[in-house]
Amino acid sequence: MAVFEVLAEPNRRRILDLLGESERPVGELVGELELSQPAVSKHLRVLREAGLVSVRTDAQRRLYRVEAEPLRAIDAWLEPYRRSRNKHLDELERHLDEIPTEDR
Repeated sequence: MAVFEVLAEPNRRRILDLLGESERPVGELVGELELSQPAVSKHLRVLREAGLVSVRTDAQRRLYRVEAEPLRAIDAWLEPYRRSRNKHLDELERHLDEIPTEDR
């Protein structure tokens, strides 16, 4: 499954948001998301398979955390679009600054 397909699902994005704050066990994610444990586990499996989340064992718990590298690749891919948008916004701002107003 492509990374964008994985991220298209809102609950997976919510899981990434929570794991971005700190690594967490499944039970904590279940409590935060108000989803069933099997549903959270399924989303975590999909996120793991996409390389967006990793897991480590700590005694009896499995702790999940975000893997930043795939997200950096997405961010890098989006950068040209951000620059283009910012350029257009800058042009709009300059245009609006040139319009006479009653306050000037």
